[in-house]
Amino acid sequence: MELILAVVIALVVAVAVTGGLVISGRKKKQLPPAQPPSTAPTITAPPAEPHIGDEAETPREEPRRTVEEVQLPAPAEAAEATVVVEEPAEAPAAPAIEVPEPTAGRLVRLRARLARSQNSLGKGLLSLLSREHLDEETWEEIEETLLTADVGVAPTQELVERLRERVKVLGTRTPEELRGLLREELITLLGPDLDRSVKTESPEDVPGVVMVVGVNGTGKTTTTGKLARVLVADGRSVVLGAADTFRAAAADQLQTWGERVGARTVRGPEGGDPASIAYDAVKEGIAEKADVVLIDTAGRLHTKTGLMDELGKVKRVVEKHGPLDEILLVLDATTGQNGLIQARVFAEVVDITGIVLTKLDGTAKGGIVVAVQRELGVPVKLIGLGEGPDDLAPFEPGAFVDALIGD
Repeated sequence: MELILAVVIALVVAVAVTGGLVISGRKKKQLPPAQPPSTAPTITAPPAEPHIGDEAETPREEPRRTVEEVQLPAPAEAAEATVVVEEPAEAPAAPAIEVPEPTAGRLVRLRARLARSQNSLGKGLLSLLSREHLDEETWEEIEETLLTADVGVAPTQELVERLRERVKVLGTRTPEELRGLLREELITLLGPDLDRSVKTESPEDVPGVVMVVGVNGTGKTTTTGKLARVLVADGRSVVLGAADTFRAAAADQLQTWGERVGARTVRGPEGGDPASIAYDAVKEGIAEKADVVLIDTAGRLHTKTGLMDELGKVKRVVEKHGPLDEILLVLDATTGQNGLIQARVFAEVVDITGIVLTKLDGTAKGGIVVAVQRELGVPVKLIGLGEGPDDLAPFEPGAFVDALIGD
C-alpha cells in the first residue's frame, strides 16, 4: 500500500514539473511587433476646368504697375550694343581676258600632234619605196596605202604614176632622195598655190562676215570659238552670232568662247529663228564697227532638205547687209568618204569658199585633205589638231607634209 502511494505521488510531481516548463517556454517566445494601422493614400483632385459664360469666375483684383514704375536693367558699360552692317555681296568678277598665242607658225608648233598619223601614210610610203625591187605588187601596196589614208582614187592614181616615172629616172634611191621625192609630190598634190587665207575683210564699209556650216558632231561651234581666238590673236575685233538655236547650250558654249577673248555674242531664244539672229549679229557688228562677224549655224543634217533650205535662207538674209566674205565648211577628218558626201550637199546649198578639217590629231586619215579639195575645188584653210583652245592652225602644205613623212 505504501508502495502504491509513493508511485502516485511521483507521477503527480512529474506532471507538475512538465506543466511548469511548458508555461515558462511560452512566456519567453516574443511575438512580432504589431504593424501600424494602414492609412489610405492621399488623392489630389485635378485642377478645376475653366468655365465660361455665367459659370466663369469673377476676376480677382491684382496689384499692377505702370510703365514708369517698371525699372529696366541698366546696360553694362562693357557690353554696349554694336550694330553690324552687312556689306552687299560683290558681283561675280568678269572672266579674265585671255591673250591667244600668235597664229604665225602655229602648225609647226603643233607638228608633234600631227605626226602621230605618219606611221600609216608617210613612213609606210617611204618603207615601200625603199625596197630593192619595185615590182607591180609593191606599187599596188603603195596605192592601197594611199587609199587607206583617204587620198581618193583619182589623186592616188595620179601620184603613183608620177612616182613611177621619177623613181625610174632617179635610178639609185637613197633614203634622203626618196624622202625629198615623196615630199615634192605630196606638196604638189595638195596644191601649194591655192589661196588659203581666211577672207575677213569686206570690200564695203561693213565688217567682214564669215559663216560656219557643218553637220552635227564635227566640232563646228568649237571651231567658231577657236577661229575667234585666231582673229583676236591677229589684232582683229570680233562679234559672234549664235545662230545655232536647235542644239541645247550651243549659244552658251559660243558665248563662253567669246568671253575668253573679249568678243561679244549676239544670241536669241532657244529654238528661235536662226536667220533673224544672224541678221542681228551683222547689224550689231556694223554698229560696233567690229572687224569681223562670225556666224555659227545649226549643225543640221545634210539628209533633211528642209533644214538645208533654211541654211540657204540664213545666207540670203545675211547678204542684205552686204556680201558674205567667207563660208567655211567644218568636216571631221575621221569620217572619210562620209565627209565627202556631206561636202557635196553643202556645196549645192551655199557657196563653200574654204574647208576646216577637225580631229586630224592621232588619225591615219590625213589624205582627206587631198580628197576634199579635189571634190569641192576649194582649199583646206584651217585644221584642228587637238582639244586645246589654240589648237586650230592655218593650213600650210609644207609643214603638213613634213609632219606626215617625218625628218
